[in-house]
Amino acid sequence: MPGFMQAHAFRCARTTLDSLEKFSSKHMAFNLKKEFDKGYGPAWHCIVGSSFGSFVTHSTGCFIYFSMDKLYILLFKTKVRPASPH
Repeated sequence: MPGFMQAHAFRCARTTLDSLEKFSSKHMAFNLKKEFDKGYGPAWHCIVGSSFGSFVTHSTGCFIYFSMDKLYILLFKTKVRPASPH
């Protein structure tokens, strides 16, 4: 992920974490996904927690995994394909 997008992810995560009265990993994941969908197009996915495993396919240059205050954040984008006709 390019440096400017990494900085955006760090800022968004820190702002969300600092603004929550009571921590919610679901709320943080929602905020990051919404922010990146808005800024960089769909389809971003976000996983937030203290312990999780993952195996994902992502678009080139659109993946970041980082920690913040004993919290781990995985943010990645996948390609959007048109739905196939039934």
